[in-house]
Amino acid sequence: MNMGEPLSKSLCAIHAGRPASVRCPSCRRFFCAECVTEHGGRLVCAACLGAAVAEGRRGQGVRFRLHPAPWLQLAAALAISWALFYFFARFLGGIPDAFHDGTIWE
Repeated sequence: MNMGEPLSKSLCAIHAGRPASVRCPSCRRFFCAECVTEHGGRLVCAACLGAAVAEGRRGQGVRFRLHPAPWLQLAAALAISWALFYFFARFLGGIPDAFHDGTIWE
C-alpha cells in the first residue's frame, strides 16, 4: 500500500476487505473504524496505543508528587488567621483597664 494513497482508496491494514476510515497518526497506516480507538483526543491503532501505554508505565515508575497550590492555600489561610487573631488581640489589649473593672459604666 502506498502511503501517498488517499484515504478513500485505502483498505484497512488488519481487515483487508474493509475500506479504511482513519490513518493512525503514529504509525501512519490505514485502519477501519473498528481497529482504532480514541486516546488523548486522537484516533490511534491498538498497537500504537499499547506501545504508548507501555512506554508511559515504564518511564513513569512510582512517583509521589506534591502540588504546590494546596500548600500555598494552607499557608495563606494560616497567615490570614494569624493576622486576624493578632489584630483582634491588640484591639482587646488596647481597651482601658477601667472598662474591665466596670468603673467606666458608673
